[in-house]
Amino acid sequence: MLLEQLTALLARTDITLTEQQKQQLVDYVGLLDKWNKAYNLTSVRDPQEMMIKHIMDSLVVAPHLSGKNYIDVGTGPGLPGIVLAIALPDTQFVLLDSLGKRVRFLTQVKHALGLENVTPVQSRVEEYQPSVKLDGVLSRAFASLQDMVQWCGHLVDDESRFLALKGQFPQQELDNLPAGVTLERDISLQVPELDGERHLIILKKD
Repeated sequence: MLLEQLTALLARTDITLTEQQKQQLVDYVGLLDKWNKAYNLTSVRDPQEMMIKHIMDSLVVAPHLSGKNYIDVGTGPGLPGIVLAIALPDTQFVLLDSLGKRVRFLTQVKHALGLENVTPVQSRVEEYQPSVKLDGVLSRAFASLQDMVQWCGHLVDDESRFLALKGQFPQQELDNLPAGVTLERDISLQVPELDGERHLIILKKD
């Protein structure tokens, strides 16, 4: 049922996945649904709804990632990090969250799905020091662009980028960005079956 749903949703995008990748995404939804009952990882309870609101909403970012090392800050249950790691097996993702229960879940997902390109880390973002140079900092659930830039500034240099998944175009947040950080690109994302706007906001240091 979920595999058929995913296949139908993918057909409405330009994203191509192998059968193994599709099965990994379905298995991830299964784990999310199972662990959610005890850990309260997401307010979305229905697996079919998860496929749209979590899986597809994260997947549409994949074509816009060109680097090889990313960190997903405040990843929660692995969104968008786990989904992107499945879609982009040659790209490394650090999944950062301050809550132990979420990191335990991510560790379980990593082992269950055989994801070699995922590193779950329990830490506050301002205390985290990456072991490799990052191409970008991803966030789907950060409070605001200002907070993201402030707390993640030490992770980004002139060549790497902040990538924020947003709903409506965050004009007010962009207007309030600190000096030295500018909008490089706004990508309007199309998520099948999802109502409302979705934007990928890419910021760079000047």
